[in-house]
Amino acid sequence: MQTHGTAASHQRFEAPERHFAGMSADFLARIVAAASDVALVVDSQGVIRDVSLGASAAAELSELRQWVGRRWSETVTIENRGKVQAMLSAGQAASASKTAALPVMPERQVTHALSGGIDLPISYSIVPLDELGGVLALGRDLREVAAVQQRLVDAQQSMERDYLRLRHTEARYRLLFEAVDEAVLVLDASSLVVFEHNAAATQLLGEVGKRLIGRSLLDVLQADSQADAQAALAQARSGGRCDDLPVQLAASAGAKGPGATLHLSASAFRQDSTTLLLARLSAAQPSASAGKAAQGDGAPSLLDVVNTLPDAFVLTDMQGRILSANQAFSDMLQLPPGEAVVGQPLDRWLGRTSVDMSVLIGNLRQHGVLRLFPTTLRSGFGEASPVEVSAVAVPDGRQACLGFAIRDVARRLPAETRPTRQLPRSVDQLTGLVGRLPLKDIVGETTDLIEKLCIEAALELTRDHRASAAEMLGLSRQSLYVKLRRYGILGDSTQDDTMASD
Repeated sequence: MQTHGTAASHQRFEAPERHFAGMSADFLARIVAAASDVALVVDSQGVIRDVSLGASAAAELSELRQWVGRRWSETVTIENRGKVQAMLSAGQAASASKTAALPVMPERQVTHALSGGIDLPISYSIVPLDELGGVLALGRDLREVAAVQQRLVDAQQSMERDYLRLRHTEARYRLLFEAVDEAVLVLDASSLVVFEHNAAATQLLGEVGKRLIGRSLLDVLQADSQADAQAALAQARSGGRCDDLPVQLAASAGAKGPGATLHLSASAFRQDSTTLLLARLSAAQPSASAGKAAQGDGAPSLLDVVNTLPDAFVLTDMQGRILSANQAFSDMLQLPPGEAVVGQPLDRWLGRTSVDMSVLIGNLRQHGVLRLFPTTLRSGFGEASPVEVSAVAVPDGRQACLGFAIRDVARRLPAETRPTRQLPRSVDQLTGLVGRLPLKDIVGETTDLIEKLCIEAALELTRDHRASAAEMLGLSRQSLYVKLRRYGILGDSTQDDTMASD
């Protein structure tokens, strides 16, 4: 940073001889101290002979008094020494001139190097003192100006970084916006006017899609679909989103032909204190009859078979959150009309405790398949009924998922009818009760043989996962370990050590 001025820019008093006649040296020194932050008296050899500090700099810059007796050029940084020599030369040239008035030279900024590595920027004006070449250097402290300039530079750089980051983000989302196969439109939430749409929307809507910006989305829908679409979009504006709504295109809209059925869904978001809607239009799924026609006359549809199975079938993601389910699952849960299961965790209804789903998902991830796992299914009213679960993991599909076939076994007749509290006579009947009743009800006053059989059955159900078996039996892991040692069920020494460390 460098500040320049010219002698012609100074506006001097019109009659200084009348106002300042007979002025004493002390009075002049006070004027110099009040008018500048730093003032230096420099002789013709460039050596500082005296230093004056203004009131604002007296305490902060007391170190400058040590400059007396040093060359002025030695107090500045190397790159500023040429400026000091230039000011001294200009002052000496002005002193040697025979002009009646001594001029004030242009301001030059130099940086002094203080102790501790601190830089002190000062802007000097040079006033010749006498014909011998001495000068009076009047300086203004520029640290505050430099700090403001540095903050301005930092703010500009921060804005540039934010602008560049915004450009990159916009480019990524623009690429994503145009790359998706689904038609996406940005609407004004109040007027439903289209602000923006992607290439898929143009392809889906045909020629009308090219002229859609600035028009209402309702213009491309048939009259009998407009009211439902407007109500759904109003729901999205107030509630945040609306689910898929079948709508039909107007006769003049759509590359798929007039009257084509599409699915409309929308989500609300805020931008610049304005509510906008992100609307999505997708082609309707092919009907069952169309699927059968594609497979040939009389060929059954697997989707139709799954939907009409008497046993429940549920598809979840790898964490157990429901992606889809058939009607039998909703019937078994006895859910009220309108309550959806999609998006809910399956363990909300399936399993005696949370350990059941952990065992199920853990075995599916490890082995890929699980057969005839006994557990319970709780209805929407909290009633539990015994079920058997067979499941499979599909990690390599378009979306990794888990499939669960759930069969109600409450009405299954036992091999021999007996009261519930009566103990079975065979091993099969005894192990069949594990998971249906707590361990304390099964064991009761029975012998050690029954307790051993129950522990073996729990280990078999959990695929020898002892922590899960302990939770299923209502025991601590240490208690289960004691019983395993007592009945001689412990496996190899590695398992023994592992259980002991637990």
